[in-house]
Amino acid sequence: MAHEGKVDVHSHFLPPSYRQACLDNGHGKPDGMPALPEWSEEAHLLFMKNASISKSIISISSPGVHLIPGDKEFNRNLAKQCNDFANDLSGRHPDRFDFWASLPLPDVESSLAEIARAISELHPVGFSIETNHHGTYLGDSSLDAVFNELNRIKAKVFIHPTTPCCRYIGENGNDSCTAVTFLDKFPNPMFEFMFDTARALINLFSSGTIARCPNITFVIPHAAGALPPILQRFSSISSILMCSELDLSSKALKDTFKKQFLFDLAGFPFPDQIHGLLRIVGPDRLLYGSDYPFTPAQGVKMLAEEMRGGLEEIFEHEVVREGIYSGNAKKML
Repeated sequence: MAHEGKVDVHSHFLPPSYRQACLDNGHGKPDGMPALPEWSEEAHLLFMKNASISKSIISISSPGVHLIPGDKEFNRNLAKQCNDFANDLSGRHPDRFDFWASLPLPDVESSLAEIARAISELHPVGFSIETNHHGTYLGDSSLDAVFNELNRIKAKVFIHPTTPCCRYIGENGNDSCTAVTFLDKFPNPMFEFMFDTARALINLFSSGTIARCPNITFVIPHAAGALPPILQRFSSISSILMCSELDLSSKALKDTFKKQFLFDLAGFPFPDQIHGLLRIVGPDRLLYGSDYPFTPAQGVKMLAEEMRGGLEEIFEHEVVREGIYSGNAKKML
């Protein structure tokens, strides 16, 4: 059956100013993809109608809003422009759109200012951040002030993958970074995004950020990426090699995932990937996501059919499936 009223927690928007900023700064083919997708308010609403989506929670995708390293003013203003655009869109269509506000990380000062502005002047569901920001991975101590503030306000945080980035000491002795594409013929969203999601989550746990910030609700896309099959490996080796007071046992990690994390099913979790995630959490932690327009409308339709068949095979009761399509997201909101 068609599922009317899906809540799409993972869809994107590209306002004109952001599109132009990407084109002007070397991101016309983001993360190795062929091009930036076309996007408009009208096209998104039509897509939602055809895909039986009642509400879309939109966000800026990779490469995020911190496009020019070192240019704090440009990045800060771009974040504001994108957030104001999304706030206006959701204000005109309150029953159709919500949004994740962008932060210009790794600029901590500007990000703290944008958090304050967003919660006082705008109406976001929460905040969107990337797995790494020019090589500064989530969990890095330089970002502690931002996570402390997100914890204080009990924020919902959507973590989106991006191209992996390597930090190193350059010839002049300065801290440098470079984006990493290991195999040029494959766009990074194909599998590097999955690995970077795992990398960021592991660093968030091992740094103590998750333990320190119990009030943050994290939303993780693509069925947790590559993390589920290596979770036990991370836990076991951490207990052997890392002298830490943190409880990184498999049980502790799974308990935290069950109470503090939600996972969207954008991408290709069916027929196989979903089973690894379900070894960690139950269906009450799963959300619908389309990844439109980076996944075009026809692709979303195809994946929705795979999801329908997969969910019917795994979950006998329709109420459980409806929770994944909309009910769990409504509880989050």
